[in-house]
Amino acid sequence: MMQDHKDKYDQLSYKVIGCAMAVHKVLGPGLLESAHLGCMCHEMTCEGIDFRREVPLPVKYRNCVLDCGYRLDLVIESSLIVELKAVETILPVHEAQLLTYLKLSGMHTGLLINFNVPVLRDGIIRRVL
Repeated sequence: MMQDHKDKYDQLSYKVIGCAMAVHKVLGPGLLESAHLGCMCHEMTCEGIDFRREVPLPVKYRNCVLDCGYRLDLVIESSLIVELKAVETILPVHEAQLLTYLKLSGMHTGLLINFNVPVLRDGIIRRVL
């Protein structure tokens, strides 16, 4: 059963990365994150992938739930977080952001995709908790 669960997340990540590659092939690097986000949403809709965009993420601290204004760029099929970037270099703070989002959300798999690279595969980081 555990392998089936892992395979589902691997296939989902693969499909989302395919959409990102399609977007990057057309747009290339150099645009704002918001442009890539809009195009990713269009591409995933065309591929029949269920997603939510800019999903609020409350911070749970002790017995309080705080709305601190955090937003997940994309949540795919209620199980995969996708954070998009359009930066010169992925920094440790970007990876820490993804890991924190995974912990706060209770989800286990995340993709960090930086569109500001000549070859997209060099801008993709996948993390599993």
